[in-house]
Amino acid sequence: MTSVIEFELFAPRNNGAAVIASFSDWKEIPMDRCEDGYFRTQVELEDGVYQYKFRVQTKSPQFEPDQWVDVIDPYATDVDEEKKVATVRIKDGQKIVDTYVWQHDRTPLPNNHELIIYEMHVADFTGGEVDPYKRGRYVDAIEKLDYLSELGINAIELMPVNEYPGDYSWGYKVRHYFATESSYGSTEDLKRFIDECHGRGIRVFMDGIYNHTDEECPLLLIDRNYWYYEHMHYPEDPANYWGPEFNYNNYDEQLDVKPAWKYVGDVVKYWVQEYHIDGIRFDAVRQLANDEFLTWLAEQSKKNTAPKPFFNIAEHIPDTSKITTPEGPLDSCWHESFRYFVLPHISGEMFEPEKLKEVLDPRKQGYTATTNVINYLATHDREHLLRELGDRGIFDEDAFKRAKLAAVVLMTAMGIPMLWMGEEFGEHKRKSENVNQPKKIAWPLLERDQNRELFDYYKKLISLRKQNSALHNDNIEFFHENVEAKVLAYVRWNEQGNRVVVVTNFSEQNYNEYCVPNFPCTGKWHEWIDGYDIEANDERITLNLEAYQAKLLVQ
Repeated sequence: MTSVIEFELFAPRNNGAAVIASFSDWKEIPMDRCEDGYFRTQVELEDGVYQYKFRVQTKSPQFEPDQWVDVIDPYATDVDEEKKVATVRIKDGQKIVDTYVWQHDRTPLPNNHELIIYEMHVADFTGGEVDPYKRGRYVDAIEKLDYLSELGINAIELMPVNEYPGDYSWGYKVRHYFATESSYGSTEDLKRFIDECHGRGIRVFMDGIYNHTDEECPLLLIDRNYWYYEHMHYPEDPANYWGPEFNYNNYDEQLDVKPAWKYVGDVVKYWVQEYHIDGIRFDAVRQLANDEFLTWLAEQSKKNTAPKPFFNIAEHIPDTSKITTPEGPLDSCWHESFRYFVLPHISGEMFEPEKLKEVLDPRKQGYTATTNVINYLATHDREHLLRELGDRGIFDEDAFKRAKLAAVVLMTAMGIPMLWMGEEFGEHKRKSENVNQPKKIAWPLLERDQNRELFDYYKKLISLRKQNSALHNDNIEFFHENVEAKVLAYVRWNEQGNRVVVVTNFSEQNYNEYCVPNFPCTGKWHEWIDGYDIEANDERITLNLEAYQAKLLVQ
């Protein structure tokens, strides 16, 4: 079957462009310049797979004026970085990405307030059990999905999976926005991973890098100053400059278009529609610093999705309620202050109840609802909790005890909990010193008793959080604090009468028959972790509290 296939390149200020491809024996096919800013040409092609690239008279200042340069299509959905070409697939006379058929689009997925998120780097998530140099791929991650289901995870936040330079990176300098990272597998493999997640009731969020790009992103080669700031956006903050930054203020009056808005908007629309993602984590929002654009982009992401929940999350360090709804552009924010204050309490470095209350009840920081914050103890940018404790001289049984206390706080605070991969079983490897240094998580740790106990502990906590809707809403009350004993107690509840009481001991002392006054309700309560029943009488309850331990009481 032979069909007419159109190739187009948006390059409004460039004077000339051509296609060179395998179907032309790598000879130039001139492209016509159109009034809408595109260069276009049409080619008769049979169904099949072809390689191509554009040759364009560049407007980028790093070249001679109007110098001809070869560039990969900025909208290419598959690229060969080694050969510096894009791949196009033609089937039934149409361009396609692949032939994957989705199987689980109708499977119900959890709402935003029900989420337990797992941050994952595909390359380091698997592959290190036998061969430490083996790279993790989507197919390997699929094999671990039953493990994540057993743990209780119902959302995965993927670190960037757009095509980046080389075969290993964290992915935060994207070169090709529409293409997927080839070292992780094919486009079909990624779709199968997402589909398999959906089949297990697990939502998939992608990391969106819309502040900056790699230095060899095709847009930089075509017309650098049309899409990017000419100079560093914030020269007073060079430590947070990671590459050429999109200029969301640039407006092309002649075409009535904001070029960076148009391109990144097309990127988001493509990923939502082609890969059926369920949310986006927006990287470096403080540096991007354009709420008008983010508001529009968030609306685009939800407008283009199927009728299912969608979630837009900001990485804004330090965290701020101003970036979240109802006034802000995005739904939620990484809650860095949660980790910042919980860690020194777990380590015994401080006990300031007001600081704890601030992060346990983020409304005290200006947030409106429990879905406005993503709480965590570690991320790819931060050390695992056991590493943090080890750096403070806290090891072995003492470290695992404190990790369990931290887990209780994480799973019972207002907000959505997130785990950095391996945190659930006590991964303690130091994080990568740079983005090109592989750090496989150590799955054999699960064979050790203490690590397996920590996994089972997380599993119990997640089970409670999923079962008991008192932990999903905006109700929290701190009913007892003892600064001298370093004990803090709070209750989560809902209007249906469910209650979960948390009594935390942040001291090195064991307290036998500790009396907790002002208890929310008399009657029988169930201690969730150890599985025994206990009576509360006369608005008080008596507990045996070990050092750095929490009691979790469910009515």
